[in-house]
Amino acid sequence: MALIELHDITKNYPLGELSIQVLKGVSLSIEQGEYVALMGASGSGKSTLMNILGCLDRPSSGDYFLDGQELGRASGDERAKVRNRKIGFVFQSFNLLPRTSALENVIMPLAYTSNLSSAEKKRRGLAALKEVGIADRAGHHPSQLSGGQQQRVAIARALINRPPVIFADEPTGNLDSKTSVEVMDMFKKLNSEGITVILVTHSQAIAKFAKRTICMSDGQIVSGLFEGGVSQ
Repeated sequence: MALIELHDITKNYPLGELSIQVLKGVSLSIEQGEYVALMGASGSGKSTLMNILGCLDRPSSGDYFLDGQELGRASGDERAKVRNRKIGFVFQSFNLLPRTSALENVIMPLAYTSNLSSAEKKRRGLAALKEVGIADRAGHHPSQLSGGQQQRVAIARALINRPPVIFADEPTGNLDSKTSVEVMDMFKKLNSEGITVILVTHSQAIAKFAKRTICMSDGQIVSGLFEGGVSQ
């Protein structure tokens, strides 16, 4: 079974007495170890799809399997557990707590892992920071870090539980071109180590780092190119 399976996913939002359909029967399969870019214009449904894939929201109908577990009808608590164990998030705005150190930001997801000692959490946090090349900034607060350094901290936080999949939502949106390439090279390295990477971007240049591009329009997938330009 694929790591991610979507079958006829819809998502509706109420608007007064009406209902707006944002996703219109999306079916999709993503294998473990893929590196996928999800593209589409504003209003195409890509952010809504990403929220469902990341267990931040539920579909109105359809089936969503992540690592063999059906999550389309899962409760909020069940989805929260899955997010903590199996999903890492990297956002455009970094989403770091401003008054805590880089290390404290990284180990925050481990707060839900009660069987780990403080020393073990610190060890794992430092190892994650070392993996992204910023262990020497462990004691610095976000305001003391550059944008690229903050995004490295965010990536380390996404890695702390060693999830099988990382969702990156416009991860280079607040970075200059040189730093963007450095961050994308980091995702490439993580993918080479077996982590599935799903990237939401509006940039063709950034999407080229992925091995497969899925394009959305009006709540539907209109193309999903594999490496080499072979259409799905």
